[in-house]
Amino acid sequence: MDGKEKNEKNVVVAKTPAELQKMRLDKLMKNPSKEVFIPESSQERKPRDPLEFIRNVWGSSAGAGSGDFHVYRGVRRREYARQKYVDEKFERDNADAEYQKKLEKNQTEAEIRTAKKRAKRLKKKQKQKGKKPKKEQEEKEESDEESEDEETEESWEQDCDKGHNSNQNGDMGHNSNQNGDMGYNSEENCDTEVKSEKSENHNDNKRKGYRSNKQHALVDEKQFQISANTNGS
Repeated sequence: MDGKEKNEKNVVVAKTPAELQKMRLDKLMKNPSKEVFIPESSQERKPRDPLEFIRNVWGSSAGAGSGDFHVYRGVRRREYARQKYVDEKFERDNADAEYQKKLEKNQTEAEIRTAKKRAKRLKKKQKQKGKKPKKEQEEKEESDEESEDEETEESWEQDCDKGHNSNQNGDMGHNSNQNGDMGYNSEENCDTEVKSEKSENHNDNKRKGYRSNKQHALVDEKQFQISANTNGS
């Protein structure tokens, strides 16, 4: 009696589809470690192939009112089903092929876009790296120009110092007329050399730009010193 009462209590009848689904879920959750059986999708039924050889060919009006007409109708129905299956399969295969082509096309386009963007990024990085050496080259060029300016100034100072020393030697021999005349001639030669060098370097300084102002100032200063020395003598 106790067993029958327990069985009667456990029996539950689902009145709605929601209750039936709830019962099934509760049953699955009682034992979560148990694997769930998922049935495979039903495969498409392939119709039977047509007969290779048909002995009797029936017409639509042959044997009217007899069983042969029903046989003909069944054969016709199976043939229509087979043709429908073939047409649907052909369309499905074409759709799958087009889908695969579209996927490949999208993949190639995406690869091309990524390659262009990658090349653009690399080009940008190379430009950023190339900016630093350019600055260093500009600094080297500026330092070279400054060193050239210093060398030209030193050469002008040395030439003018030589002319000044020759004038001093002429002043020391001023007691004799011949030595004085030689000193005067040396002064004139120095002046002519300085003027010729001034004109030549003036043309060069026009090409070089800003260097000419300093050089002319030095030459004028040295000429003033030479003229002062000659007047004093």
